[in-house]
Amino acid sequence: MKTQFDVLRKSRDLVIKELEGLTLDQIHTIPAGFKNNIAWNVAHLVVTQQVLQYKFSGLNCLCPEELIEECKKGTFPTKNFTEEEFEEVKELLLGLPDTLQEDFEAGIFENYTEYPTSTGFVLDSIESAIAFNNFHEGIHYGVIRSIKKFL
Repeated sequence: MKTQFDVLRKSRDLVIKELEGLTLDQIHTIPAGFKNNIAWNVAHLVVTQQVLQYKFSGLNCLCPEELIEECKKGTFPTKNFTEEEFEEVKELLLGLPDTLQEDFEAGIFENYTEYPTSTGFVLDSIESAIAFNNFHEGIHYGVIRSIKKFL
């Protein structure tokens, strides 16, 4: 599992690198042909990881419920983050992988409610949720890079 945690941390470092030099206006821009913006994608990564791994394990998510409601699967950007709010999102993005690894190693993920993903893959354990989340993060990293080309 160490590799899975390392992949998660690396993908999030890459996302943060893509944000360098972008303004608040740029991260909230939705280019023609896209349904969302960079800010939403970054927050969506935080939310999805928490829902797939903590919520479906019967545990409390470690990000605000409001963020979950605004950026969960099936949502679209409805508001712009302030500078301070987006800094908090970035802190969660970078800090939660360490918390996940600590919680996993502490054995807190005792149960898991099966979840069929939109790709057809069925998550049935914390291990499958961690692996699938890494796949999901790669998809959104690509989306962020694509949006950035149109800014």
